[in-house]
Amino acid sequence: MNKSKVKGTTFEVAVCAWLRDHGFPHCERRALRGNKDCGDVAGIPGVVLELKAAKTLSLSAWMDEVRVEKANANASIAACIVKRRSHSIAKSYVVMELEDFAKLIE
Repeated sequence: MNKSKVKGTTFEVAVCAWLRDHGFPHCERRALRGNKDCGDVAGIPGVVLELKAAKTLSLSAWMDEVRVEKANANASIAACIVKRRSHSIAKSYVVMELEDFAKLIE
């Protein structure tokens, strides 16, 4: 496994562990599904989460990916969780489209 893949997998495992410890007991890493990908995290009904542990931010491309995964999963809410360098998992960024954010606070 290449260094980038290891970094991404490590982040995915850590985020799922954090989510399980904070009220989402069924959260787990999702297996890859090719062009029918439904995000990186399973176990939160109606929600797609794509996780990124990249050195350079590519928010537009990542949100395009999240939008496709949201449709593939027929989910109502989707977000991209982005690793924040030199910070704990709890300090990661959550990026989502405004319409999805509005669903959370209505």
